[in-house]
Amino acid sequence: KFAKKIAVAAGAVSEVILKRRGKSIVLVSLARAGTPAGILIKRYLKYRYNINLPHYSISIIRGKGIDENAIKFILASHPDREIQFVDGWTGKGAITNELNKACHDYEKKHKVPLNSDLAVIADPGHCTSIFGTREDFLIPSACLNATVSGLISRTVHKGKIIDENDFHGVKYYKELINEDVSNLFVDTVSKEYPFIKEEVESSLINLSSEFHQVSWLGMKDVEKIQNEFDIKNIHFIKPGIGETTRVLLRRIPWKILIREDAKNIEHILQLAKEREVPVETYNLSAYQCCGIIKSMGEK
Repeated sequence: KFAKKIAVAAGAVSEVILKRRGKSIVLVSLARAGTPAGILIKRYLKYRYNINLPHYSISIIRGKGIDENAIKFILASHPDREIQFVDGWTGKGAITNELNKACHDYEKKHKVPLNSDLAVIADPGHCTSIFGTREDFLIPSACLNATVSGLISRTVHKGKIIDENDFHGVKYYKELINEDVSNLFVDTVSKEYPFIKEEVESSLINLSSEFHQVSWLGMKDVEKIQNEFDIKNIHFIKPGIGETTRVLLRRIPWKILIREDAKNIEHILQLAKEREVPVETYNLSAYQCCGIIKSMGEK
């Protein structure tokens, strides 16, 4: 069921991109979660309209900004096109803010305007206006990481190994090549495209009233949690099904908050039970659930 759900959301955001930006664009995914999202959008537009858009993945790092050398390369390679940035989903909106700042800084520095409107498959955080759905549901790249996103790690920018004219760096996990399901993921979702025309059209009707509403509803949830639980570092709060899953798989969780009417969280409850992490019902507006990381300074 999730293949079809992702396909419909990918189709819907593709239609919104086409309506808002036209055909003279380059799809630029934010690595790594944005990479399969960009491929799904590229494939949908090729299947539905026979439009073959160029697609790249580039680095953006919280606190360091975007890979400006990659931006220069893309613009030089496609001088007649504008960039459409793509990511998988939104959480608190940290990357949305980072992208807005990076585009502003790039224009100021290079006198070249960049459109910072971020297109995502799912926008549960309500922090962008180009999205396929605002439903909070699990996208595989949220929990499988490299093995569903082209076998790459998070991008890095370290002065000792990266020259000022180099692209940002990334680790390639060649040792995981036998476990890689990146192509299986995008192939499985893409196979749904011939069967979802009505669902995509229906989604677009439902979304039309929301297209321009960026309310940052998710951030309001996060700020409320931060205040109520006295959490010093906002980065310890990981909202949404995908981020909560990551907390339970890869971090030291403190507690899990779930909405009373939460759906599709069976795996969250099972992981929390296995790791003996307390689960509390909490009044969330934007998300199905939220994971809170334990601060190592706490007892």
